[in-house]
Amino acid sequence: MSETRQTAQHHDEPRHGELRGDCANCFGLCCVALPFARSNDFAVNKSAGDPCRNLRDDFRCGIHTRLRDSGFPGCTVYDCFGAGQHVSQVTFGGVSWREAPETARQMYEVFPVVRQLYELLRYLTEARSLAATRPLHRDLDRALARVTALTGGDAEGLEKLDVAPVRAEVNPLLLKSSALVRAAAGGKPKNKRGADLIGARLRGAKLRGADLRGALLIAADLGGADLSLADLIGADLRDADLSGADLTGALFLTQPQLNSARGDAATRLPEGFERPGHWTR
Repeated sequence: MSETRQTAQHHDEPRHGELRGDCANCFGLCCVALPFARSNDFAVNKSAGDPCRNLRDDFRCGIHTRLRDSGFPGCTVYDCFGAGQHVSQVTFGGVSWREAPETARQMYEVFPVVRQLYELLRYLTEARSLAATRPLHRDLDRALARVTALTGGDAEGLEKLDVAPVRAEVNPLLLKSSALVRAAAGGKPKNKRGADLIGARLRGAKLRGADLRGALLIAADLGGADLSLADLIGADLRDADLSGADLTGALFLTQPQLNSARGDAATRLPEGFERPGHWTR
């Protein structure tokens, strides 16, 4: 993702680029299992377990290219990180909830559990790809192997799995990885972890190497800000203005975070990310 990254291929864990949803091999699980309420993000109400009205017979979205214009921008900022196709093709062996309705309830329960595991895999895989985290590579390898093994459990085991202890084991490694990488920023990087920065005026702010984990940056003005090497894990960037901002080497950034924000052609993105279609050119 940046000049500080190096490719790591080991064990059987998914590579960074594979940790994203593959709708062609999923049974539309996010369109069925998850609920949503009528709001600025969704045009209608939908209960958990009810198929979205836009879900086609082939499990694809009928308005995928028109989600924002059709009142479903909330769908554009969601990614299962690959959990959907895993549950569909591995956990349930390629047999859909339509073919076997008796499996539907359990499939819908398992999906969010595996999604949490895949999110952890996404962060761990990124951490393992960083040259600066070399002192932690052995521990990261073990964590990757542990979480990957959990995803391979059967439906009954996954349904009962409590992800909280797993997350508690992984988080210290991610924190250490972040500290090692952000040290390259020099000086004393700003600590804004969990900060309420909703609507904050941060245009041109020097946030290189900043700790922005879990920060609320909803509708914040980050135009032209330096966010290089900043830790953005869990940061809420909904409607944040990233026009002209520098996100080079930003840590634990995800495509859904970018999709929820605003930006332009001058926004500098880490390698491997797509510029959202709704951003200005």
